[in-house]
Amino acid sequence: MATSTSRPYTSGFGRTGAGGASGASTGAAHNVNRGTLAFGAPAATQQHREAQRLDRERAERAERERMEREGRGQWEELSEEQREEIEQAFGLFDLDRDKHIDYHELKVAMKALGFDLPKSEILSILQTHGISANNSKAAGKAAAGSSAAFAGTTTRLLLPQESFETLMASRILARDPRDEVLRAFELFDEGGKGKITHQDLRRVARELGEGLQEEELRAMIDEFDMDGDGAIDRDEFLSICLN
Repeated sequence: MATSTSRPYTSGFGRTGAGGASGASTGAAHNVNRGTLAFGAPAATQQHREAQRLDRERAERAERERMEREGRGQWEELSEEQREEIEQAFGLFDLDRDKHIDYHELKVAMKALGFDLPKSEILSILQTHGISANNSKAAGKAAAGSSAAFAGTTTRLLLPQESFETLMASRILARDPRDEVLRAFELFDEGGKGKITHQDLRRVARELGEGLQEEELRAMIDEFDMDGDGAIDRDEFLSICLN
């Protein structure tokens, strides 16, 4: 009786134990797989993001180099006077003479050359053509020039002088010649009268150190004053400069 009683118990225990062990093994394997996925997925995602970042940086660098190569060719197309104007604008606003300019210096330097751009376009130029202050000798400038208004990567971007020159060469060559002439007209036309008078010519001649006589100044007005009002208006000035 003892033997027959113990067999079913032992047999049943064996079956139950084997089944329990099998179930435990399956559950453990399932948990391991879930753990592997849980830790493996973020790692794979991180690698994918890093690869995308590197591809993006390579593409941006290639595009920047292409544009700068084109810009150097355009720089050669400028007149000596135009090159000097660009170099002087950069030197005037590169206050610490480190051959890099930050957001504020870039904005005023471009405005001095006749390009008054909004904030978004200035930031776009820096993001496309700028370099990190950490990779330049001008790291102190970016730190000094940063502010809450420009929080983010743009506060650490600086534009090298060579990039500034090629960018300005491209913009100047693309500018309508009429714009250049009208800018010159505004320098003569003191007070925005819409006309260049005899007094305007005298003032500009004096500022340029030209020792012109009164008769010579009047002769200049008379020669180009097509409507006989004693002054040169915008259309007459455009005709003088573009024909």
